[in-house]
Order: sequence, then structure tokens, then C-alpha cells
Amino acid sequence: MNLCRRTLRGAVLPFFVILLAAGPLFAQRKTTIKLASLVPESTPWGAAINRMAVDWARVTNGEVELIVYHGGVAGTEGDVLRKLNLNQIQAAIFTSIGLNSVMPEVMALSYPFLIRNDRELETVLAKLRPELDAKIEQNGFVTLAWARAGWLKIFSRNPVFTPGDLRRQKVGTNPDELQMIQVFKTMGFQMVPVSMNDALVSLNGGMIDAVYQSPITVAGAQLFGIAKNMSTLNVAPFMGGIVMNRTAWRRIPDRHKEKLQEICKGIETEIDGSIGRLEGDAISTMSKYGLIINQAAPQHEQEWYNDMAGHEKDLVGPVFNRELYQKISAILAEYRQGR
Repeated sequence: MNLCRRTLRGAVLPFFVILLAAGPLFAQRKTTIKLASLVPESTPWGAAINRMAVDWARVTNGEVELIVYHGGVAGTEGDVLRKLNLNQIQAAIFTSIGLNSVMPEVMALSYPFLIRNDRELETVLAKLRPELDAKIEQNGFVTLAWARAGWLKIFSRNPVFTPGDLRRQKVGTNPDELQMIQVFKTMGFQMVPVSMNDALVSLNGGMIDAVYQSPITVAGAQLFGIAKNMSTLNVAPFMGGIVMNRTAWRRIPDRHKEKLQEICKGIETEIDGSIGRLEGDAISTMSKYGLIINQAAPQHEQEWYNDMAGHEKDLVGPVFNRELYQKISAILAEYRQGR
């Protein structure tokens, strides 16, 4: 009997030693997600992402830690995409340019003057989001959130009402927006690659006369002092999205994923509302300091739409994904007929 007891103690003791040693490991188990953002922390995007980090930690009891690198400290969107693929960064906020690198088809959403207002954009996204999410997943990423980041508008030295008005001016554009440069060059516009950091100097020096940018960006960069005319036309929606690489998503325990996605849906709604208000405030503030609003009449709008239609064969297929463009066009046609 004593031999049996000694044998049992000998067998059980190592088990408890292993269990006690492993206990701290189970207690400290944590998945760390590093998220890169070009957006400053002081913006609505920055504030929302900070809250997202707090909420993720709360609903997972600290098992998922979100570390946010604001303001482009992780590099350009190209740099961040490379780091995502290497798993040095696990998640990122991308603009339309970065999302284009993840899924080229998404640029069809930015086809100029195709989607013309918030309601049309909401309608298109509601119907196409499952397909867009699936395509992004096929390319190795998971979509956490989509959000609107405002509208691209034309700011110019001289008033712009028609395509001809803009063709007489030199238009500065982000050098990374290769597709949009090709689009406008195809349409006969004078495009000059200029980074936003150099846009004010380029306007001052006469290198460029106009930009198409978000009012929020133009206000922040003080470009409206020279490009003092803003067309009311919405050139294209300026989209943003949060994606995570699939490797990191798989590391997150399944029991937490639904709660994390619910938090991200709340972030979408919050950002959509705050960006709309911020854009309105930016235009109002610039107007007080000399911005001139060029109200496009219906005939002016139609002239832009006709101009784009005349170049459709040059742009759809060579520049923009034909299948997605046709789906967006069909959704919009149905929506406009039902209004």
C-alpha cells in the first residue's frame, strides 16, 4: 500500500508542477495587433481608433491588445502594405489609394462623377460590401471597417464650372494616384504630380493652379489662400478602410471575433457622422477667410457627366474594373429611377 501511495505521489507531483508552471502562461496569453494609420491622432479617425483599442481590450478581458501608430509614423501606405504582408504590422487604415493596392477593383468606387452624393454611396456600399469584403479576403486580408472620408472637390485659382474651365489650369495631384492621373490625362487635363506636402509651395510658385482634394485636407494645408475657388461638384467619394492581415485575424480567438466586429461597425457609423460634420465645418471656416463657392448649375453638372461618358471606353477596362463599374452603374440607375 505504501508503495502504491509513493508511486501515485510520484506520478501526480510532476503533473502539478507542470500545471503550476503553465498557469502564468495561460493567464498572460495575449494577442497584440499593431495598427498603422496615416491620420493624425487629433482627427475624428484618430479618436475613434483610440476608443476602438480601449473597447477591444475591454470585451476580450485584455486578451487582444491593439497598439495604434498614428500620423504615418509606420510609413507611407506602400510601406505599410509591405509590413502587413511581412506581419510586422497586423492592421492598417488605408485611403482609396491603399485599398487599391489591396484590391484594385475598389477604384471603381472612385470613378469620377459616377457616385454623386452620400445617399448614392450608401446605396452602392450596402449592396456591394459583401462582394468587396470577399475579394479583399481572397487577397489575404480581412475588412474590419469601411468609412467615408469625405468628397474630393476641385479647388482652383480661377473659377471652375465646366470641364473647359479646368482644362485651362494646371492640376496638382498625388504622385501615388497613378490611375487618377491617367484618367484626367486621358480626358485632356494638365496633370502635375505634386505631393500634398509641396502643394502650397507649388501653388505659390505657379507650378500648379488647382487641386482635387478633400475640403478637410485643403483647410488643414491652407491651400484655399491661393486656390480660393471651390466647385460644389463632388468629383468622387474619398474612402477609407481598416484591414487586418489574415494571419493576425486567425490568431484572435474565435470567441472574441463577433464582439470585435460589432465594435468596428460602431466605428464606421461614428466616423461617417463626424467626417460629414468636419467637412461642413471646414468649408464654413474657409468661406469666412475668403473661399469662394462656385455653385455648379444643373447644365454644368450635366456637361461634366457627358464629358465622362465620352471617355468611358478609354477608362473602363484599361483603368477601372469593368465588372464592378457595371454593377455600380446598374445599382445607381435603379436607385435614380426610384427616387
